[in-house]
Amino acid sequence: MRRLTLKQLQTVRAVAESGTIATAADILRVTPAALTARIKLLESDVGLPFFDRAGGRLRLTDAGQEVVATTVRMDMLLVELGNTLAALRGRHAGHVSLGAVSTAKYIAPRLIAAFSAQNPRIEFSLVIGNRQETIRQLRDYAIDMVLMGQPPSDFPVTAQAVGSHPQVVIASPTHPLVGRSGLPKAALVGEDFILREEGSGTRTLFDAFFGDLASARPRVKLEIGSNETIKQAVIAGLGLSLISAHTVEVEVASGLLAVLDVAGMPLMRQWFLVRRENWTPTPVGEAFWTFALAHAEGLMPALSSPRAG
Repeated sequence: MRRLTLKQLQTVRAVAESGTIATAADILRVTPAALTARIKLLESDVGLPFFDRAGGRLRLTDAGQEVVATTVRMDMLLVELGNTLAALRGRHAGHVSLGAVSTAKYIAPRLIAAFSAQNPRIEFSLVIGNRQETIRQLRDYAIDMVLMGQPPSDFPVTAQAVGSHPQVVIASPTHPLVGRSGLPKAALVGEDFILREEGSGTRTLFDAFFGDLASARPRVKLEIGSNETIKQAVIAGLGLSLISAHTVEVEVASGLLAVLDVAGMPLMRQWFLVRRENWTPTPVGEAFWTFALAHAEGLMPALSSPRAG
């Protein structure tokens, strides 16, 4: 059926709806002879007649009815496609794949929800992973953009800061250091810490913060690759932790965790929205990027005070 194109199908529909070759030819702006030849050529190619020509009247055969029904459905799909493309041009529909390092999972859903409230037809994929996994997916074009801390430096990216990222020391509310003001970091030397894995942002920050102490650094008692598990360990009284303040908003507000008032804290980092330098964003991707730059910081979790007690 190499000649069964949309144009040919629409020819059959025009004849069926107008009732005569002459009327259809006038609508299609061709001669009746050319239109008759076109339909006969198509019928020959398909191997079935589309019209019953007995008695001098044109009536659709079963094959002709299928052609007309299919043409109607195709026209509806084309209208739908046109509406979708118009929405894409107007940034009202489409898909965005957002990656987020594990700590950013406390921010990314809020950002998506705020954007979706204004753009309900845009769909999202949210991919959560550790730093190495997230960078690999960005490098491999598996995701459009990433919400993370330090941007990668081993391939070209475009990165823009979207908000402050405070790091604090947390403890069980019953810990003896809770409620004390202006603790020097040397006061934490004898404490056990529960930290993320080597190479993580908070682990690097921990090493830098305590690296200038003349005495020994605090002991890393447990190394855990999950912020949620770290929080549970601290709640259980296994030790302190240096952690993103954005991960403990609920627990501090409910009294399950306390933030120690340590001199020089919170340690302030930055959140970045990152995409490949050579990635050409779709209209909806560009719309979300612009929205995130303008609104991300206002959607981030917040602690009412660095002190507890």
